[in-house]
Amino acid sequence: MAEQLYLIAEVAGRTVAIDSDQVESVVDIGEVTAVPRAARAVRGLAALRSRVVTVVDTEAALGMNGCTLARRAVITAIDGHHYAMLVDTLEDVEPFELRPLAGGIALEGNWRNAARGLVERDGEPILVVDLAALVPASALLS
Repeated sequence: MAEQLYLIAEVAGRTVAIDSDQVESVVDIGEVTAVPRAARAVRGLAALRSRVVTVVDTEAALGMNGCTLARRAVITAIDGHHYAMLVDTLEDVEPFELRPLAGGIALEGNWRNAARGLVERDGEPILVVDLAALVPASALLS
């Protein structure tokens, strides 16, 4: 299997890898405007380079309390709409070979829905996540 580029980030205290094909850019998020009655995982809307993006609290999307201080985000486009996926930290882009999840790996909350496999960095497994799986269904535009 060929190597592919992945962005290494931290989400909810866990190091994850994001397929570079899902990454449009990485940004610092400024002011976020809340959206009434939006899903808990939708932090709100933010202006970014003359367009509006939906800001997704990835921790809340994973079924956790939510990240209150995250200001870094990965911008991704899903079905023509842009989302800012909040992350704790961003590292670098590195080439890895995607491996399947082992049957014995226990993933809590919505981690299992978002998991697409593993990559290995310096002998340590890193979970590969699919950003589209973290966007609440109610936030997806038709």
